[in-house]
Amino acid sequence: MEGGVLVVEDAGTGSPTARRTFGGHDVECLASDADAPARAFCGTFESGLHRTDDGGETWERVGADALPESVTSVAVSPRDPAVVYAGTEPSAVFASADGGETWRELDGLTDLPSASEWSFPPRPDTHHARWIEPDPNDPEHLYVGVEAGALVRTRDGGETWEDRVPSARRDTHSMTTHADEPGRAWTAAGDGYAETRDGGETWTHPQEGLDHRYCWSVVVDRTDPSRVLISSASGPRSAHDADRAESYLYRREGDGAWERLDEAGMPTGPGVVRAVLARGGDAGEFYAVTNRGLYRTADGGDSFDRLDVPWPDAYERQTPAGLAAVPTVER
Repeated sequence: MEGGVLVVEDAGTGSPTARRTFGGHDVECLASDADAPARAFCGTFESGLHRTDDGGETWERVGADALPESVTSVAVSPRDPAVVYAGTEPSAVFASADGGETWRELDGLTDLPSASEWSFPPRPDTHHARWIEPDPNDPEHLYVGVEAGALVRTRDGGETWEDRVPSARRDTHSMTTHADEPGRAWTAAGDGYAETRDGGETWTHPQEGLDHRYCWSVVVDRTDPSRVLISSASGPRSAHDADRAESYLYRREGDGAWERLDEAGMPTGPGVVRAVLARGGDAGEFYAVTNRGLYRTADGGDSFDRLDVPWPDAYERQTPAGLAAVPTVER
């Protein structure tokens, strides 16, 4: 959340607990390590990248000598938890092979031909790496969404970069992949939803039923990747501004049309900022956070329950920055 991280334990039970940690920072992004559940990374806009190794009890800044102060995306490799990626503003991608201790820039990103057109509308003189998605089936393959302007790739671990392709979205906000679906990826972008089946060479845009196409967060089911959930709004103000918010949650099954989840128990519509979504550890399990609270579904989105954790009035005015679901932390 704004100004800190909320750690919720026993989230899948009827008696979760919550504690606020890492206060006083302008949080931009969050990533966790499923193989080391006590470890997480948090990127901030003005104080760099931070890491916890004890479930959020304490945090330390990492990469201060190499990373810019504005870290806008972070990802842990699903194949090797020691490999961590960080995206920054201005747009750059850095990699660590030792869990965040040392970093190197993956040069050449802004040498791509389309880079001259990249621009973040609220600050048009700059742009940033909004999302990094490592391919779970190929350690050398990495997607990077630049906000705004391009979804680009490297297929050799960052030695070289491939520019956007004509069918890719230009304003990617988030992505997801699945270890059981080589070549597939799903994107939520400001200019709509898209998916690929060939590793990003071409993208399709199934939009039937998706009435709100400023898309923010996308997840697929852990055991059934044909089930996709996405959060969206009509535009950036209705997505992010609590005073003007009106956002929705959609689900797609297989090749069918999108279904809006208005009656599933999770608040949507006026007053609700766009949800940040995370895939849970079990079939049909997803988490979602908005300014109205933290929610969980165990049946693929048919019904959501609000987690019984304290939700201060201040959170009602905030726009969540990130969400990570990890196995139970043992400390």
